[in-house]
Formats: sequence, C-alpha cells, structure tokens
Amino acid sequence: MTSKQRTLAGGISILGIAGLICKVVGVLYLIPLANLIGSQGLGVYNQVFPTYNLMLTISSAGIPVAISRMVAARLARGEAHTPRRVFRVALVILGVLGLVSTLAMLLFADDFARATGTLATVRGFMMIAPSLLLVCLMSAFRGYMQGHRRMWPTAISQLIEQVGKVGIALPLAFSFMQKGGYPMGVAGALLGTTLAEATALLYMAVDYVLQRNKLPGGSLGPAGAPLEGYRAITREMMATAVPITIGACIVPLAGMVDSFMLVRLMKAYLPEATALSHYGIYAGLVISLINVPTALAMALSSNLVPAISARRAAGDQEGIRQDAMAGLRLAMVVGLPASLGMSLLAEPILTLLFHSKYTAEQLHLGGQLLSISALTIVVFTLVQSTSGILQGLYKQRIPMYTLMLGVLVKIAINYTAVQQPAISIFGAPWASLTCYIISAGLNLLFVAWHARLRLDWRELLLRPGLATLAMALPVLALIQLAGRRLYTSWLAMGVTILLAAAVFFLSAFKLGAIKRSDLPARFQTR
Repeated sequence: MTSKQRTLAGGISILGIAGLICKVVGVLYLIPLANLIGSQGLGVYNQVFPTYNLMLTISSAGIPVAISRMVAARLARGEAHTPRRVFRVALVILGVLGLVSTLAMLLFADDFARATGTLATVRGFMMIAPSLLLVCLMSAFRGYMQGHRRMWPTAISQLIEQVGKVGIALPLAFSFMQKGGYPMGVAGALLGTTLAEATALLYMAVDYVLQRNKLPGGSLGPAGAPLEGYRAITREMMATAVPITIGACIVPLAGMVDSFMLVRLMKAYLPEATALSHYGIYAGLVISLINVPTALAMALSSNLVPAISARRAAGDQEGIRQDAMAGLRLAMVVGLPASLGMSLLAEPILTLLFHSKYTAEQLHLGGQLLSISALTIVVFTLVQSTSGILQGLYKQRIPMYTLMLGVLVKIAINYTAVQQPAISIFGAPWASLTCYIISAGLNLLFVAWHARLRLDWRELLLRPGLATLAMALPVLALIQLAGRRLYTSWLAMGVTILLAAAVFFLSAFKLGAIKRSDLPARFQTR
C-alpha cells in the first residue's frame, strides 16, 4: 500500500475519479436505454429501482462502513490478526441478509408491483432480485479493502459494474424489447444489471484471494495467539452498522415513497401515460444526471470514515480537525461548481443527450426540473461529507436523525405540492432540496461540536464561492453567444464545459480553495 493511498486526498481521488468514470459510463448506458424504452419505460424502470435500493440498503449499507472503520482502527492500534476475523463475521452476516432479501423480493414481486400502481414492474422486480445477494457479498470485500485504505479494488469493481451494464444489459434490453415492448425491455435491462454485479463480485473475490496474506492483519496469527472473539466482533459490528443502516435507509425509503406516491398523485389530474412519462423524465433522466457529480461526494464520505476513525483510535485530535476541515472544504469545491454549472446548462445537456426519442416539450420539462435539481448537488455533497466525519467519530446516529427530519419534510412537501396541478412534478425537486438543506445544516453544527472544530467560512464558502462565480461568468457569456448551437453541437458544449472547468480550477488555486496538498504527491513539489 503506497503512501498516497494512505492520505485523505489520495483515497478520495481514487474512488472519486473511478466514481466519476462510472457515472459517465452510466450516462452512456442511460442514453441508448432511455431512447430504447422511452419515457414510459423509464417510468417503469424507476419504479422498480427505489424498492430495490431500499432493500439493498437495509441489507448492506451499514456493515461495509463498520468493516472499514473496525479494520482501520485495529490496524492503527497495531492489532495484527483481528482484521481478517472482522471480515469473516461480516461476510457471513451479509450473505444471510442478501439471501433473505433476494428471496423476499422474488416472493413478493406481485405485491411490490401493485404498490407502485404499475403491474408491468413485476418482471423487473424478479430480474433484479438476485443482485441483492451479489451486492451484499461484494460490499464485504469492499469494506475490508477500504479499511486497509486500499481503494483500487472498489474502484475497479465499480467500473466492471457499469461497463457490464453497457455490454450485457443493453443487448438484453433490446432483445427482450422485441418480444414484449417496453415492460420486457425493462426486464432485460435489469437482468443485465444482475449479471454485471455477478462479474464485479467475481473480481472482488479473486482480488481478495490474491491479496489476503499480503495485507497488514491479513493472517489469522500463530497458534495460541490471543484473538478477539467472534461474538465481541459481531456485537461491535452490529452496534456500529444498525444506526448507519437506519440512517442510510432514509433516503431510499423516501425514493420508494416517491415511486409509490408521485405517479398516483399526478394521475388525479393527468392521464396515466402522461403521469408515468413525467415521473420517468424526473427519476430516469434528471436524477441520473444529478448522480454523476455526486460520485465524488460518495468517495469523500467513504474515505473520511476510516481516516477519521484511525485518527480517533490514535487519540490525534488535531488530525481529526485537519481531516474534517479538509473534507468539508473539498465537499464545497466539488459541489458548488457542479451545482451551478449543471443548473445553467440543464436544458442544452438534456437536449443533446436525448433529442432522438423525446419531444421538445418533454426536454423542456426535463431542463426545468434539472435546473432546480442541480442545486441539490452541493448540499448533498455536504450531507455526505459531514455524515462520513460523524460516522468516523462514532456519532453515526446523528446523521440518521437529521436526515430523517429532512425526509419527513420532503414527503410532506411532495404530498402537498405535487397534487396541485399548477405545481405538479416540480414539487419533487424542491422537496429534495429542502430535505438536504435541513440535514446538511444540522450535521455541520454537530461536526463543529464533536470534532471541536471552529468552522472557517472563508475556507468553506467564500473561496469556493468566488471561484464558482468566476466560472459562471464565461459560461453565461458562451450561452448567449452560442445560442441554440449548445442544444445541437457537442463541440460547443464541450468547449463550454472545458472552459468552465479551467476557469474554476485556476480561480480555486489562486484563491486557495484548492491547495497544493490536495494534489497527488508527484505534483506537490512542482
């Protein structure tokens, strides 16, 4: 393991770059899929995924975080033989949870379909069900390797998942579509997702077998050596994982409620096909694009947990403050330009990507939704980074409660706003934005308290904000100059994005929003 991998910025860059590549590949997968199955097919596709995501979160969200934190803490304390025992416990627990979840989704597929109000989702639930077991097992390997600050296996497995979707799911979707229209196309795509997860799991298992005896704490120890008991490991793991799992379930639960609620509310004043189309555009196109920059947020959170945990185990309070402040600053550096840039370019981006299948009216609707939804990127990034810090400090209940409060407000806004014809689907992005603002604001207060951190608003807001404004000016100028060419020319869009990125990074370095220490080690001495 190199020194670069041990650093906060190094680990974030590995997972973050891989995550961004995965999200870009995911969009490349989404474009032909959306054009193949249409807006109604996307509506069906995205009525299956929220329930799947919730069940997957229940099964596997907390334990990988617990593994990475427990392994990192034991390595920091110099315990040579416990990490592999931690992994064994996690693998058994996750295997059982994954199997139960898979069987539950298979047995109750009809009931889930009735709850969505769209019976065409039945086959989709059945095709995606085996993924629950596969991803649960894979998350044990990922958590173990992340605890060793070895981020490459997770990054590569994520790439395998996404490339597998392109190479497997798209051909299956096309083949199934010929047999039964968009419901069968959705089923084929979800079956392809399951096969892609199986391929990624195979890679993680092979990597573990090849590396297990080379890692610190990778052996079981000499005969007669004192070993931590499996029961004690299980108790600690569950005490850590359960609150994290409950907290992690909140957003998928809200997504599942959306999948059950939004179409039903809109059907009160819109034809079913139109309501399903609106939901497909929002959940399928808009949210998928929003998820691209949030890959860095997930990487930031994943790397903050073991980093802060190791500092805590070593009693390094100053190190905790430094890592926490760096994590918060990087969250704003990632989130602010991504939010504003995507909001400004919302409709041109959607039109370029999906013009072949969607009408101008649908693309205009999607552009309006994306311009609002893009604002959630920065607050979601802040939610993820603050949650990672609090989890590393063993305060995992706090982000659970703050997010729960935010989601309750989100559901209330959705219910009251979406049923109004004048607001309709536009209530959904505003509800999500409100949810994350509440959670991020409260989390920041608790991070400052528990990390004994004095928040430097010049570092967190002023410098990244000024760099973002500097980026926005040429973007606005190019929007005026290019006009409709931005909607039809990849060259014009590419020039705009590259110019925006260059201006932001130069401004951020000049203003001190990005520091030399954030760069890979080989660039820090230049």
